[in-house]
Amino acid sequence: MAKMTKGQLMATLAETTQMSKKEVVRFMEELINIAYKEVKANSEFALPGLGKLVKQNRQARTGRNPATGETIQIPAKTVVKFKVAKAAKDALL
Repeated sequence: MAKMTKGQLMATLAETTQMSKKEVVRFMEELINIAYKEVKANSEFALPGLGKLVKQNRQARTGRNPATGETIQIPAKTVVKFKVAKAAKDALL
């Protein structure tokens, strides 16, 4: 079974919510923008029943170039991780 594409997701949401596809696309884009702003400002954005986006700081570390074997320094950086909600995990069992 193939994964659902963005277009298929928008069409399914439009059909099940009885909204136009344009409205669904606009809603999803705004939800994503809000999520990014919240993670940047508050370090966390939760989607109840699905999971949450969490901002985390990665420390600087030493790595290795796989092509040459040379040791390199990897700088510290901030990343966003997605933590799956317990309800989502339980839905798969």
